[in-house]
Amino acid sequence: MRKIRLLPVLLSVVITAFFLFGGWFAYQTYAIGKPLGNIVKETPGVEQSQVTYNDKEVSIRLSLKPDTSLREVYGRITKEGATTIGSRDVKLSVNTKESPDLDKWWAQALFDVAQAMETRHYADIPTALEKHKTDKDSNLVVKTEMDEQNVYVHLQKGDQHKYVVLPRNAEKVGVFK
Repeated sequence: MRKIRLLPVLLSVVITAFFLFGGWFAYQTYAIGKPLGNIVKETPGVEQSQVTYNDKEVSIRLSLKPDTSLREVYGRITKEGATTIGSRDVKLSVNTKESPDLDKWWAQALFDVAQAMETRHYADIPTALEKHKTDKDSNLVVKTEMDEQNVYVHLQKGDQHKYVVLPRNAEKVGVFK
Protein backbone atom coordinates (compact mmCIF):
# COMPACT_ATOMS: atom_id res chain seq x y z
CA MET A 1 0.00 0.00 0.00
CA ARG A 2 1.27 3.46 -0.95
CA LYS A 3 1.74 6.08 1.67
CA ILE A 4 0.06 9.44 0.95
CA ARG A 5 2.49 12.31 1.16
CA LEU A 6 1.07 15.01 3.37
CA LEU A 7 2.87 18.05 1.93
CA PRO A 8 1.55 17.77 -1.66
CA VAL A 9 -2.00 17.13 -0.42
CA LEU A 10 -1.95 20.15 1.91
CA LEU A 11 -0.37 22.30 -0.75
CA SER A 12 -3.03 21.41 -3.32
CA VAL A 13 -5.82 22.05 -0.77
CA VAL A 14 -4.37 25.49 0.07
CA ILE A 15 -3.90 26.43 -3.60
CA THR A 16 -7.42 25.24 -4.50
CA ALA A 17 -8.96 27.16 -1.59
CA PHE A 18 -6.99 30.26 -2.54
CA PHE A 19 -8.30 30.20 -6.11
CA LEU A 20 -11.87 29.36 -5.13
CA PHE A 21 -12.19 32.05 -2.48
CA GLY A 22 -10.09 34.51 -4.47
CA GLY A 23 -12.34 34.03 -7.48
CA TRP A 24 -15.46 34.40 -5.36
CA PHE A 25 -14.09 37.58 -3.76
CA ALA A 26 -13.08 39.03 -7.14
CA TYR A 27 -16.54 38.26 -8.56
CA GLN A 28 -18.29 39.87 -5.59
CA THR A 29 -16.06 42.95 -5.77
CA TYR A 30 -15.76 43.54 -9.51
CA ALA A 31 -18.99 42.08 -10.87
CA ILE A 32 -21.38 43.24 -8.15
CA GLY A 33 -19.89 45.78 -5.75
CA LYS A 34 -18.05 48.10 -8.11
CA PRO A 35 -20.76 48.45 -10.78
CA LEU A 36 -23.47 49.06 -8.18
CA GLY A 37 -21.25 51.49 -6.27
CA ASN A 38 -20.61 53.41 -9.49
CA ILE A 39 -24.33 53.56 -10.30
CA VAL A 40 -25.06 54.97 -6.83
CA LYS A 41 -22.21 57.51 -6.99
CA GLU A 42 -23.27 58.73 -10.43
CA THR A 43 -26.92 59.19 -9.41
CA PRO A 44 -27.83 62.90 -9.43
CA GLY A 45 -28.26 64.31 -5.94
CA VAL A 46 -26.01 61.77 -4.19
CA GLU A 47 -23.05 63.33 -2.38
CA GLN A 48 -21.63 60.23 -0.68
CA SER A 49 -22.59 56.59 -0.58
CA GLN A 50 -21.69 53.27 0.96
CA VAL A 51 -22.95 50.02 -0.54
CA THR A 52 -22.93 46.71 1.34
CA TYR A 53 -24.62 43.54 0.19
CA ASN A 54 -25.15 39.89 0.94
CA ASP A 55 -27.19 37.13 -0.65
CA LYS A 56 -30.54 38.58 0.50
CA GLU A 57 -30.21 42.36 0.48
CA VAL A 58 -28.32 45.40 -0.71
CA SER A 59 -27.92 48.15 1.90
CA ILE A 60 -27.15 51.63 0.63
CA ARG A 61 -26.28 54.52 2.95
CA LEU A 62 -26.50 57.90 1.23
CA SER A 63 -25.78 61.53 1.85
CA LEU A 64 -28.04 63.63 -0.35
CA LYS A 65 -27.79 67.14 -1.70
CA PRO A 66 -30.61 69.50 -0.64
CA ASP A 67 -33.90 69.16 -2.52
CA THR A 68 -33.06 65.71 -3.87
CA SER A 69 -35.98 63.33 -4.32
CA LEU A 70 -35.28 60.07 -2.50
CA ARG A 71 -37.90 58.39 -4.69
CA GLU A 72 -36.01 59.39 -7.84
CA VAL A 73 -32.70 58.24 -6.36
CA TYR A 74 -34.20 54.88 -5.38
CA GLY A 75 -35.85 54.47 -8.77
CA ARG A 76 -32.68 55.19 -10.70
CA ILE A 77 -30.55 52.87 -8.56
CA THR A 78 -33.01 49.97 -8.82
CA LYS A 79 -33.55 50.49 -12.56
CA GLU A 80 -29.93 50.89 -13.61
CA GLY A 81 -28.66 48.33 -11.11
CA ALA A 82 -31.34 45.71 -11.75
CA THR A 83 -28.95 43.13 -13.23
CA THR A 84 -26.50 43.58 -10.37
CA ILE A 85 -29.13 43.70 -7.63
CA GLY A 86 -31.01 40.67 -8.94
CA SER A 87 -33.58 39.37 -6.47
CA ARG A 88 -32.02 41.08 -3.44
CA ASP A 89 -34.06 43.58 -1.41
CA VAL A 90 -32.77 47.15 -1.55
CA LYS A 91 -32.60 48.99 1.77
CA LEU A 92 -31.92 52.73 1.56
CA SER A 93 -30.94 54.88 4.49
CA VAL A 94 -29.94 58.52 4.42
CA ASN A 95 -27.21 59.97 6.61
CA THR A 96 -28.47 63.01 8.49
CA LYS A 97 -27.52 64.82 11.67
CA GLU A 98 -29.34 63.67 14.77
CA SER A 99 -32.49 65.71 15.14
CA PRO A 100 -34.34 65.19 18.43
CA ASP A 101 -37.02 67.72 17.38
CA LEU A 102 -37.83 65.87 14.15
CA ASP A 103 -37.62 62.47 15.88
CA LYS A 104 -40.09 63.63 18.52
CA TRP A 105 -42.41 65.08 15.89
CA TRP A 106 -42.22 61.86 13.84
CA ALA A 107 -43.00 59.77 16.93
CA GLN A 108 -46.17 61.79 17.49
CA ALA A 109 -47.30 61.42 13.88
CA LEU A 110 -46.34 57.76 13.70
CA PHE A 111 -49.68 56.28 14.78
CA ASP A 112 -51.62 57.92 11.97
CA VAL A 113 -48.94 56.99 9.45
CA ALA A 114 -48.86 53.39 10.70
CA GLN A 115 -52.64 53.16 10.42
CA ALA A 116 -52.58 54.52 6.85
CA MET A 117 -49.85 52.02 5.95
CA GLU A 118 -51.64 49.11 7.58
CA THR A 119 -54.95 49.88 5.87
CA ARG A 120 -53.17 50.71 2.60
CA HIS A 121 -54.73 54.19 2.50
CA TYR A 122 -51.51 55.80 1.32
CA ALA A 123 -53.24 59.03 0.33
CA ASP A 124 -53.99 59.61 4.02
CA ILE A 125 -50.28 59.89 4.89
CA PRO A 126 -49.72 63.49 3.69
CA THR A 127 -52.96 64.57 5.36
CA ALA A 128 -52.01 62.85 8.61
CA LEU A 129 -48.59 64.48 8.61
CA GLU A 130 -49.98 67.94 7.88
CA LYS A 131 -52.55 67.44 10.65
CA HIS A 132 -49.74 67.07 13.19
CA LYS A 133 -48.14 70.38 12.30
CA THR A 134 -48.78 73.09 14.87
CA ASP A 135 -48.05 76.80 14.98
CA LYS A 136 -44.60 76.13 16.45
CA ASP A 137 -43.93 73.81 13.49
CA SER A 138 -44.60 76.55 10.94
CA ASN A 139 -41.14 76.18 9.39
CA LEU A 140 -41.45 72.39 9.17
CA VAL A 141 -41.62 71.16 5.58
CA VAL A 142 -43.16 67.74 5.01
CA LYS A 143 -42.72 66.04 1.64
CA THR A 144 -44.18 62.66 0.75
CA GLU A 145 -43.68 60.59 -2.39
CA MET A 146 -44.62 57.10 -3.40
CA ASP A 147 -43.67 54.49 -5.97
CA GLU A 148 -44.54 50.80 -6.47
CA GLN A 149 -42.35 49.64 -3.58
CA ASN A 150 -42.18 52.40 -0.96
CA VAL A 151 -43.60 55.56 0.55
CA TYR A 152 -40.92 58.21 1.10
CA VAL A 153 -41.26 60.86 3.81
CA HIS A 154 -38.87 63.79 4.07
CA LEU A 155 -39.13 66.10 7.06
CA GLN A 156 -37.12 69.32 7.02
CA LYS A 157 -36.88 71.99 9.67
CA GLY A 158 -34.18 74.53 8.88
CA ASP A 159 -31.00 72.57 8.24
CA GLN A 160 -32.32 69.45 9.99
CA HIS A 161 -33.58 66.57 7.84
CA LYS A 162 -35.22 63.24 8.51
CA TYR A 163 -35.86 60.71 5.76
CA VAL A 164 -38.12 57.72 6.28
CA VAL A 165 -38.62 54.93 3.75
CA LEU A 166 -41.79 52.92 4.40
CA PRO A 167 -42.06 49.67 2.43
CA ARG A 168 -45.52 49.17 0.93
CA ASN A 169 -45.11 45.42 1.30
CA ALA A 170 -47.44 44.56 4.19
CA GLU A 171 -45.14 42.07 5.91
CA LYS A 172 -42.18 44.45 5.73
CA VAL A 173 -43.66 47.68 7.07
CA GLY A 174 -40.79 49.31 8.91
CA VAL A 175 -42.73 52.23 10.33
CA PHE A 176 -41.56 51.50 13.84
CA LYS A 177 -37.82 51.60 13.10
